[in-house]
Amino acid sequence: MTTEPVFTYEVAKSTDELGNNVTAITFHGRLVSENAAKVKDLVKPLIAEGGRIVLDLGELSYLDSSGLGALVGLKVSALNKGLCRLELVNLTSRVKELLSLANLTKLFAS
Repeated sequence: MTTEPVFTYEVAKSTDELGNNVTAITFHGRLVSENAAKVKDLVKPLIAEGGRIVLDLGELSYLDSSGLGALVGLKVSALNKGLCRLELVNLTSRVKELLSLANLTKLFAS
């Protein structure tokens, strides 16, 4: 019997050389429908603070359509507010493939 990785995250806040807010969030485990709302609840208030939000997906073992939908919604919110830059970093080959299949690569490149 295999055990599913638990979804966890770490948040690190700092400022860049220009004094702008930088919030780095590293996700671990599976970003799926059961925890997609938790991710939105975590990140959405940070968008209003401005600066950069860096989502590190290198430790995700799985991302489903709900998790992808949460990331897309957050990116669109960040773009619409115009106060911050939301970036995805350390994308696994699986996440890159999902973004490509969903035709979302350009959305996250901006």
